Amino acid sequence: MERALLNLTAERCPMALLLAKRAVQNLHSGESMEIHVTDTGARQDIPRYLSNHGFTIEVRVDNHQVLEIIVTKGL
Repeated sequence: MERALLNLTAERCPMALLLAKRAVQNLHSGESMEIHVTDTGARQDIPRYLSNHGFTIEVRVDNHQVLEIIVTKGL
């Protein structure tokens, strides 16, 4: 199954966080989405928000250029 990609590298917080919130609302339990962010605020806020709302976060890449995470909706 192919995972959806949400590329937020051109967005800054709070818009990046808002777009991430909207995107993950459509996930069903067990489904995942890949999210890419570059904004410093978004790199902190998006994983924090998602983990506080029942999503599992797996970091794929975390360097000075980009944060790539895989977000999975809890059961």
